[in-house]
Amino acid sequence: KDLSAVEGLQLDEVFIGSCANGRLEDLAIVARYFEGRQVHPRTRTMVVPGSKKIYMEALKAGYIESFMRAGAIVMNAGCGPCLGRQHGVLAPGERALSTSNRNYPGRMGSANAEIYLASPAVAAASALAGAIADPRGVS
Repeated sequence: KDLSAVEGLQLDEVFIGSCANGRLEDLAIVARYFEGRQVHPRTRTMVVPGSKKIYMEALKAGYIESFMRAGAIVMNAGCGPCLGRQHGVLAPGERALSTSNRNYPGRMGSANAEIYLASPAVAAASALAGAIADPRGVS
């Protein structure tokens, strides 16, 4: 769906990264949006760097600190929310936005949860707003 078709939908969770999509350049985009801001208190926001090497590079660049100061949960590189395991498992009726590459029913937990896929910029803006948001609206 186009962003305008879902913009404003409230989110229970935003998942940024994954083993497939947690590139350093993606994390840099998110860190720029999060700098000096707080994620919405109603929205669980989790960040997973794509590898240990990327995690360490993000740490050196200050991105990890930016995520933590914004109120996001930074997890170890590896499988997690996008596989419906560990932290971030969606309950029935919950809605998530993810930068991972799959959103079929049950992928992140309950088959009765909604999962929207988005770019790192949309994910960052949405985590701040607590709803699906256009990053062009974040000043």
